[in-house]
Amino acid sequence: MKKSVVTLAVTAAVLGMSSQASAAGFQLAEYSATGMGRAFAGEAAMADNASAQARNPAMLTYLEGRQLSAGGIYIQPNVDVLGDVAISSPLIGEDPIVVNADAKDFAGSAFVPNFYYSSQINDQWTWGVALNSNYGLATELEPTHAAAIFGNETGITTVEFNPNIAYKVNEQFSVGAGIRVVYGEGHVGATMPGWIDGIKQLVPDLAPMLPEAGASLKYMEGDDIAFGWQIGTSWQINQNHRLGFAYHSGVELELDGHASGLLYTGSDSVQVEGYLPIELPAFAELASHHQLTDNWAMHASVNWTQWSVFKELVAYFPGETKPIGDIDSDLVKEENFKDNWRFALGTTYQLNDQWLIRGGMALDKGAAQDEYRSTTIPDSNRLWFSTGLGYQASKNLTVDFSVTYIKGIGDAPINETQDLLGLAAVSFSGDVNADVWLAGAQLNYKF
Repeated sequence: MKKSVVTLAVTAAVLGMSSQASAAGFQLAEYSATGMGRAFAGEAAMADNASAQARNPAMLTYLEGRQLSAGGIYIQPNVDVLGDVAISSPLIGEDPIVVNADAKDFAGSAFVPNFYYSSQINDQWTWGVALNSNYGLATELEPTHAAAIFGNETGITTVEFNPNIAYKVNEQFSVGAGIRVVYGEGHVGATMPGWIDGIKQLVPDLAPMLPEAGASLKYMEGDDIAFGWQIGTSWQINQNHRLGFAYHSGVELELDGHASGLLYTGSDSVQVEGYLPIELPAFAELASHHQLTDNWAMHASVNWTQWSVFKELVAYFPGETKPIGDIDSDLVKEENFKDNWRFALGTTYQLNDQWLIRGGMALDKGAAQDEYRSTTIPDSNRLWFSTGLGYQASKNLTVDFSVTYIKGIGDAPINETQDLLGLAAVSFSGDVNADVWLAGAQLNYKF
């Protein structure tokens, strides 16, 4: 089962590593350090190395012989949610109790690895395999934090394996397709904030009815494997200009596991069977590559992600033993995301036979709507600033390095309300401030 708030924060990372989402919602863009050097501009039309198949399987037809690409990206987020919690109840008087609930730097750093291999069968056919992650995010608060009642820990890990095949129709057109095999696991929890001790002192008669500070209110965890598909095509307009298009289907996970906590089972030690359906949205990219001179090229991308499928999180309890209240399901959270768009422009310049430089910028629109944004998924609009270097170490070996700074822009208000055992209304009001540093390296080898 899982994660009611699973959505809030998704820790995604390949091979069991976790990572902080740096695209909209809890989507990850960091599939390769090569592409990151140009802010992932033009990716569906690029064929730098074997990692190209992650964005567009058709680009495999541009890779000669057998190639391997492996690397990783280190993510250092700085996410602050600044605001207050107000507790309102006739039992504590006419005026609400207001408590500072600032949460600073509550998204941890992570390393996200990747691996790709391609093999040319003949002049027309090429196959490849990819191992990476497209979704992930993680947040964690102290169990007694003032906003912990809205969710103190969340995490989802996704690992995606793609076998791909591509066919060169003629000198202008190529097509490709692949299977998405996605493993996802996650956990989500909410605990009782420390201000509950003050409420107990104000209303001693309620003390026996109220949880202890830091007590688990809800906790869920589970995992699943699901399947999807991806297709792509490329059009080589002429020697210097190319377009690429790719579409990746949505993937429907049912995170199957268990739930516990005071509000579900009355105890941390008692568990009930449950699962949480969560749909990873489809996404598409239209990209272009333009070789303007022998040394200089420009790249552009428009990306779309179908975040509108992410409307709510509902946990289901199919087992004979039900949570408190004999419920079959629990509406954990309304998300009501909207489809998001990303626009990127990048460049590559070949300095000499050994070195090239990359650069790029991108605008990544947020998927969360103001009225539904939460502390657990503090999504906002973002600006990307990227640069990178490529080094030809030998005839067959190249190494790429890249650095990116992402800055959250615009207003990103959060307003949430939670019921406290039918005795009080707990509300949070605040804003999101976020920036992220990324640093990556990619090793590419032609056999």
